[in-house]
Amino acid sequence: MANLYLINKVYGENGLKLARLDANAQIVLIQDGVYIDVRRFVGSKVKVYVVRNDVEKRGLVDRVHEDMELIDYDRLVDLIVQNKVINFA
Repeated sequence: MANLYLINKVYGENGLKLARLDANAQIVLIQDGVYIDVRRFVGSKVKVYVVRNDVEKRGLVDRVHEDMELIDYDRLVDLIVQNKVINFA
């Protein structure tokens, strides 16, 4: 079981700082959280998921790095059920 950090606001930086220190971290960017630059996690052990619907609505699909996984809401629900959720709303 991993710690799943849900970041849904542009000012979710505190959640990212904690996730960086967490060996079991996974990050999900949802809603306005998709605006946050998370390239610092590329190549790290931290898995980053981005909700496809949210990046498409904001016209940011081309900014999603290939190491980040675009997910749908069904996959988001699976992640929430399977992991310990830490929400930074």
